[in-house]
Amino acid sequence: MAATTGRVFGKLLVRSVATFALMGAAAIPALAQNKDTVVICQTLEPPILDPSAGAAAAIREVTYANIFEGLVGLDRTSKIIPRLAESWTVSDDGLKFRFKLRKNATFHDGSPLTSADVKFSLERAVAPDSKNTQKWIFEPIAAIATPAPDEVEITLKTFSADFLDGLAWGDAVIVSEKTIAKAATEPVGTGPYKFVRWNRGDRLMLERNDTWWGGQAAIKFATFRFITDAQAQVSALLAGDCDANTNIGAQEAVPQLMSNANLKVNVGRTEGETIVAMNNAKAPLNDVRVRKALAMAIDRRLVNEGAVSGLGTPIGSHFSPNHPAYVDLTGAIPYDPAKAKALLAEAGFPNGLNLTLRLPPPAYARRGGEIVAAMLKEIGVNATIEPLEWPQWLERVFRGKDFDLTIVSHVEPMDLNIYARDNYYFGYTNPAFRAALAQTKTAKTEAERNAAFAAAQRQIAEDQVNVFLFMLPKVTVAKKGLSGMWENWPLPANPLAELKWN
Repeated sequence: MAATTGRVFGKLLVRSVATFALMGAAAIPALAQNKDTVVICQTLEPPILDPSAGAAAAIREVTYANIFEGLVGLDRTSKIIPRLAESWTVSDDGLKFRFKLRKNATFHDGSPLTSADVKFSLERAVAPDSKNTQKWIFEPIAAIATPAPDEVEITLKTFSADFLDGLAWGDAVIVSEKTIAKAATEPVGTGPYKFVRWNRGDRLMLERNDTWWGGQAAIKFATFRFITDAQAQVSALLAGDCDANTNIGAQEAVPQLMSNANLKVNVGRTEGETIVAMNNAKAPLNDVRVRKALAMAIDRRLVNEGAVSGLGTPIGSHFSPNHPAYVDLTGAIPYDPAKAKALLAEAGFPNGLNLTLRLPPPAYARRGGEIVAAMLKEIGVNATIEPLEWPQWLERVFRGKDFDLTIVSHVEPMDLNIYARDNYYFGYTNPAFRAALAQTKTAKTEAERNAAFAAAQRQIAEDQVNVFLFMLPKVTVAKKGLSGMWENWPLPANPLAELKWN
């Protein structure tokens, strides 16, 4: 198997290197930079622009801390910072949060931000008909009081250790009841940039909000361009068509880009657990022996090399190595094709089986999918690859659960709780895991919470819910004169107000 896999991997790598060798002499044109504009390129286009009503990380990449803001936010170091709440207090029992709102915060239509907007936003997020994909953030709320236009008091049903953390996510932004009906296509927020125009399939344009409570951003006009193809991303950077790319898909081009005097490259981290997700609710993947056989057939080191040029950090469970509660489980299921075949036979598939492998657009998924399919073939598993565009993936795989296998990166921070959600797309349920996760919310000390996180990690690794590959790297490329791009992604975000031309 190693020889066959090596040949497949080698062909992929040679193809990529040859492509970029042809562009090796390219350089960014020496044109004067307009200090009032910036063009940011990213892989995926958001399907909608309301982060409180959609799961796609691309929504937050465009809107978080740009168009929309929450009561609090996360900065580039993962620290919780004030946003629309200038300050807050928490009761001794951790059940009451009192937020003091900024009196000079207004929506882009000129309406002042009030406590009524906060109440509306949070109650909308947890309503039975809500499309918010992170309802866990709001479910602990028992009541929301508005004692003054600039004060909000939130009372929880029970202590929740991660409540404030959740309010920093893009799903907890504050919206206006007057404009929410058009938020999916014409968003109106409170942030430093206002929506101008969206040319679907190409780009989205924003303009500076000169009345933002935080002051005027340095750059007046910002454009997000959407370039799915990894090689086209590099071409656009070399041609000067992109001032920055948030996370290039062609990691093998890093040496070439680093050698370009007009560019600066940073290899950072995301919170993106990249997995081969398996449909645990569907036969034959509802048999843990089959899931373990697939995991043993996949050489994760080679997938890392082929998908992201080895820049991913290996993982053995759905948890970030950046967290102090991380448990190294990368050796729990070693690469062992012979044992994988034996497990398949034990599960009733001595002659192998047929599965579908539905892949979203990012390069790590498409490239990784080819390698994974070749490895599974060696144990008699025919994984038929079906490429999907992002809206199709969201509809068929994420919402419709119409898949056997897929490859995707879950980029939200501390998202272990997806394994306890009812009706989640990979169909896993285990009372022992849910009990461990519940303890992470009720624990009063960091040591107790970390121990519960460790137990939860071990449980999903033991159940082999998915094949845990690596943490997705963040390769940011920008023109030399542009500063302020986030080097790491504690969550998917590109705050434009932090950018400036030097």
